[in-house]
Amino acid sequence: MRPVGILGGMGPQATILLMQKVLDKVPAQDDADHVPLIVHQNPRVPSRIAALIDGTGPSPLPVLQDMCRDLAAAGATALAMPCNTAHHYAGGIRATCDLPFLDMLSATATALQGKGRIGILASPATRLTGIFDHYLDAPYTAPPDDAPLLEMIRAIKAGAPPEQILPAFAEQARRLQERTDHILIACTELSLAAPLLPPDVSWTDSLDCLVGRIIAHATQD
Repeated sequence: MRPVGILGGMGPQATILLMQKVLDKVPAQDDADHVPLIVHQNPRVPSRIAALIDGTGPSPLPVLQDMCRDLAAAGATALAMPCNTAHHYAGGIRATCDLPFLDMLSATATALQGKGRIGILASPATRLTGIFDHYLDAPYTAPPDDAPLLEMIRAIKAGAPPEQILPAFAEQARRLQERTDHILIACTELSLAAPLLPPDVSWTDSLDCLVGRIIAHATQD
């Protein structure tokens, strides 16, 4: 299999969740059957929230570019990044090295085809930067006030268990589902709580879409 480099640490739990999802998805019989991942777990990547929402922090791009070079030198054959908001810097990442960039947003757009009106639960930065605008065919719907989502994301980053945010998260999902056909979970912190949502909420997690791209690349002849 071909090793995939992971631009991680945004946040650390989301990166670990990605690794677990890749592990669970492969029907392995032994260690050697699993996908080789080279993980750059760097929690010192400058805050995307500070840079894109608050306008008070430095751009994460130079650090992300350094991570790309490190992963290429370590033997990665492609790059993946389990952070929706950080895809705002995907162009700069692609310009840094020649490795293929496994685009989570592109994979997500493919998975959403035919699912009707999409509602998105994500960091406010994902909405404000419009990073999904170039991927989804029709306009998507976001909550009128995404401050509660930002509060949930910050709680997870601070170590709160997914169960702690579940009541507020489920309420946001139900309200959004009243106006849409399908929910997109587009923040990898929220991915930790997504499996706990009530069964009547129809959703797709962008992190799951990236898992598919990683495995497809790693197993390609």
